[in-house]
Amino acid sequence: MRKYLVFIFIFFLSTALAQKVGQGVSVRGTVVDSLTQKPVEFANAVLFDLHTRKPVNGAVCNANGQFEITAIAKGNYQLLISFLNYQQKKIAISIRENKALLNLGAIILIPSVKMLREVVVEGQKTLVEEKVDRLIYNAEQDATTKGGDATDVLKRVPMLTVDTDGNVALQGSTSVKVLINNKPSTISSGSVADALMQIPADMIKTVEVITSPSARYDAEGSAGIINIVLKKNTLEGTFFTADVTVGTRGSTAGINASYRKGKMGFSLGSFFRPTYNVVGDFFNQQITRVNGDTSLNNQSAHLRNNGMIGTYTFSWDYDINKNNSLSASVRFGQRNRNAFQDNLSTNTFNHNSLTSSTLRNVKTTNAGNNVDASLTYTKKFKKKDQELNFIGIFSRLNQTNGYVINTTNPSDQSILRRNKNNNPGYNQEMSFQLDYQEPLSENHLIEFGGKATFRQVQSNYAYLVAAGATGPYMPDLSQQSQGFTYNQNISAEYLSYTYTRNDYSVKVGGRYEYTSIQSHFNGEKDFAIPSYGVLVPSLNISKKLANGKMIKASYNKRIVRPWLNALNPNLQASNPLNATQGNPLLKPEYANKYELDYKTAIKNATVNFSAFVRFNSNDIQPARLLRHDTIIAIQQNIGSEGNYGLSIFVSVPVNDRFTLNGGTDMMYRILKNNSTDAFINATNRGLSPNFRLFGNYDLGKEWSIQFFGVFQGRMYNLQGYRTNPINHSISVRKSVFGKNGQVTFGAENFATPYYQVHSQLNSAYLVQSTTNTLHNFIVKISFSYKIGRMTEEKKKRPLDELNDN
Repeated sequence: MRKYLVFIFIFFLSTALAQKVGQGVSVRGTVVDSLTQKPVEFANAVLFDLHTRKPVNGAVCNANGQFEITAIAKGNYQLLISFLNYQQKKIAISIRENKALLNLGAIILIPSVKMLREVVVEGQKTLVEEKVDRLIYNAEQDATTKGGDATDVLKRVPMLTVDTDGNVALQGSTSVKVLINNKPSTISSGSVADALMQIPADMIKTVEVITSPSARYDAEGSAGIINIVLKKNTLEGTFFTADVTVGTRGSTAGINASYRKGKMGFSLGSFFRPTYNVVGDFFNQQITRVNGDTSLNNQSAHLRNNGMIGTYTFSWDYDINKNNSLSASVRFGQRNRNAFQDNLSTNTFNHNSLTSSTLRNVKTTNAGNNVDASLTYTKKFKKKDQELNFIGIFSRLNQTNGYVINTTNPSDQSILRRNKNNNPGYNQEMSFQLDYQEPLSENHLIEFGGKATFRQVQSNYAYLVAAGATGPYMPDLSQQSQGFTYNQNISAEYLSYTYTRNDYSVKVGGRYEYTSIQSHFNGEKDFAIPSYGVLVPSLNISKKLANGKMIKASYNKRIVRPWLNALNPNLQASNPLNATQGNPLLKPEYANKYELDYKTAIKNATVNFSAFVRFNSNDIQPARLLRHDTIIAIQQNIGSEGNYGLSIFVSVPVNDRFTLNGGTDMMYRILKNNSTDAFINATNRGLSPNFRLFGNYDLGKEWSIQFFGVFQGRMYNLQGYRTNPINHSISVRKSVFGKNGQVTFGAENFATPYYQVHSQLNSAYLVQSTTNTLHNFIVKISFSYKIGRMTEEKKKRPLDELNDN
């Protein structure tokens, strides 16, 4: 199968590069919107012979609105420029001399009356845009996420799924590199779910999904990259916004201020989000078989969560002159989350007889703070698209995790024993990156650069035990307290080449990354972890077709380095029957991915198709081991997996007021390993379907209504599966105070006030079935208000002037 896919890519590449240019005159031009003065991408340029009235040749405009029609003989022609929702433009052309190029310059297209009406009524972008190298979700157009965080936004993005714990998967894989404004952050290195909770939905401008990153990007993340782009002011003046949301399970408050004058701009922001009244129920049944002895454990508990998250941001940018600019940003975040298992009852049966019964109250804590700082220098040259970039980043996450278990007497609720786990630590990353690009000619672009990354991880963990309700904590001698250090240094170099010709584009590149690791327990020698290097090739081919259609094909190789949670050897046993533990000896996982995309239009609807195949080796999966009747999930490099996926997304403007967006993601996953351990050895496969629907209706008189729904199918792992709930929401928005304010009324999961999430695990020695019941019906009201008048600068900023030349 892999060989056939490689042959397909070679065919695409040879077709693109082998396009011959005949002798004759080339006709060139740039198509521009008459209102916005922006290029019209995908506009059609067709040349007709005036005598025969037949088309001679044609082209499709690129992202800059440029087209070139080659191999035109002497004669009289008519050039027809057309695109959906624009008036056609006809230009008479007479070629008398045998010159090489006829440049028509800027060609103005006038929007149709229908499009002008849509601009007045809607005044907004489409919800989802398909670019040559990425899918863009315009989050600022979605009112249903008002008062939420980045998790709520990502649930709505095609190809992404988010489970009930906030873990994000791209095309079925949770191995995703998350960037914020194109920059990495340590808040996502420990837990992506925790990182997303610290980003308010109201601050997100777009979400970019890059399934086939070029060589310029880090090679980490087998599925690809999710880039969360935050809102930023590029206009002159002073601006202030305030947002407040009050809901039945959480509230938010945020303020943002920005100022720009001439070459310099500043912005400040803060965001707070308390969560409360998050409740549910838990039931777990597990059967273990050891040496012919079968044990049954039944568990149940009432669940509740609360917490507080805060984020503070500052950014600054300065145009030194028309060639040079500087920008800097600092973001500080803090969080304090608590999860409770009240009355955790555990009943153990052996041969149908009750052998033990315990009652516990458990509190799990997750507290910490993080800082991200970056400095970027950009130098542009007189030659268009020639650019030098330097970026330095410092990021640090300080966190303290742990739990307290109170074992109580079922008869009078008195505390018999207390167990405690403390796990303070930090994750620090510093990187320096240099990128350079230069067009060798009009159709050829070369990019190269390098990056150095220095990571430090420290984890100290202690297990304590105390008698009764007031006894002092003493070291728990049954488990070893320890400290763990993990230092990882990565050096990377890359080279990329892009060839564009008319409606073809080919981008090929390679990235080499060398990783060295030093790791040890406190007071002990370093583990024997060898350094390793990996060459990561990438290939992206695209062809623009008539009427805005486009086809893309790509291949790339990715690497999955284990994250902090997978490395940390601290035994997390807040539920004594279900524990997790990291593995500091983990090796990287590798993935090879092939993808084919097609974009077309059917009447007024825009349709995007995407199909992919991904093969993972040295797979990092939790191996569930049995110690007595306790299951311990330890991350190990076991097995391999094959993923086969299809994604379809449709956008339909029903009329001037009503727009529908929807689609499906389907993935068939095959997992297996060759372990000789009968307990670990497993094979699993299954189909995971996902469906989503989004609608927007303009009610008139500054009223609008939006609705959203998503269904996620089972997610399969090596030893079982997990179900996901159906999420849905509706919001009604009203503009007030001359459109300076907005009031939004919203409800989530109103048709299903509670839902259940089931998980199932099976092995030779274990059968486990778990059900979490979550109460997630939410009602909320939001108010936002902006102060200050901002207008676009009449005079372009120096760097913008340079880009136009």
